[in-house]
Amino acid sequence: MKTWMSLLLKYAMIFVAGFLTLSLINGNSVLEVLAIALVVAALSYGVGDLLILPASNNLVAAVGDGLMAAIIAYIIAWLWPAVTVSFLSVVIFAILVAVAEYFLHIYLMASHEVAP
Repeated sequence: MKTWMSLLLKYAMIFVAGFLTLSLINGNSVLEVLAIALVVAALSYGVGDLLILPASNNLVAAVGDGLMAAIIAYIIAWLWPAVTVSFLSVVIFAILVAVAEYFLHIYLMASHEVAP
C-alpha cells in the first residue's frame, strides 16, 4: 500500500510542477496538465525509480527524471496540438520535477516498505 501512496505523491508533485509551469505560463488546461503528469509519473517511476535509482545515485536519478519530464512534455505538445509549451516553461518544469524527485528519492530509499 505504501508504494501506491508514493506513486500518488509522485503524481501530485509532478502535477503541481506542471500546473505552475505548463498551465500558468503557457495557458494549458488543468485536464491537459493532469494527462501530462500521468504520463510523466508513470515513465518516471518505471525508468527513474526502478531502473536508474537502484543502479546509480539520487542526484543522477533526479536529474534524469527532470530531463525525462521535459522531453515528455515536448513530445506530448508535438503530438497533441491543443497543448502548448515554451522553452522557459519546460526548463522550469524540469527543474521543479528534478528537485521534487530528489526529495522523493530520499524518502523511497529510507523506506523499506516502498519499491524500489
